[in-house]
Amino acid sequence: MEAAGAYGARKAGSVNFDPVAFFTHPRTILRLLSWVFSIVVFSCIVNEGYVNIGSERLLCVFNNNADACNYGLTLGVGCFLGSLCFLVLDFYFPSMSNLKDRKRAVLLDLIFSGLASFLWFVGFCFLANQWQATSPDELPLAQGSDAARATIAFCFFSILTWAVLTLSALRRYLTGSNTNLFTWQHLEPYPRNVRATPYPIPNGATIVTTNPYQAPPFTETLDPQKLTQQRPMAPAF
Repeated sequence: MEAAGAYGARKAGSVNFDPVAFFTHPRTILRLLSWVFSIVVFSCIVNEGYVNIGSERLLCVFNNNADACNYGLTLGVGCFLGSLCFLVLDFYFPSMSNLKDRKRAVLLDLIFSGLASFLWFVGFCFLANQWQATSPDELPLAQGSDAARATIAFCFFSILTWAVLTLSALRRYLTGSNTNLFTWQHLEPYPRNVRATPYPIPNGATIVTTNPYQAPPFTETLDPQKLTQQRPMAPAF
């Protein structure tokens, strides 16, 4: 049986949603940046990633390699949708009361973020190599050159954001017993000015508690001798 409070299950529904705390959380900021970077990548390829040179056929600006443009376009759209899905998942994550669902969500985040970081690294190397091999004669008047450079640059930025998200998900998964790592809320510190409240029990001993709400309403010490009850005598016939 897993310990209570693992993966933040104990905190589920205990704190109201705070939009300021949610949108200023580093994880949310990284997801928004990843979302914006993916938009830039596939937008550059769609708008200026193909050129028409003396024919009706569109050619990819990356060394006329259609696979390079298709790879960047597919990866950009996939990470765009993935960032949105995980933003929604982060929004509903604190309200999950099922421990297994929370664990699956964190594991899914870890796998997707790690895979996205690796694919962006491959895309960066692939597109940079194809752009380096592109001859200036293939792009008259430097058509699409700015879009190609922007695509390569934001592929590199995406590697960084998704790598940090991968490390964050790995830390959350390995230290799932710490509830603060799984939600954007933070527990309030325990008040230090709470005094120990002693109260007596019938045998004369004393129990000390730090919870002021557990103090009994009566504090009179009872004499054990007064609690002794005499047996009634049987009537004589």
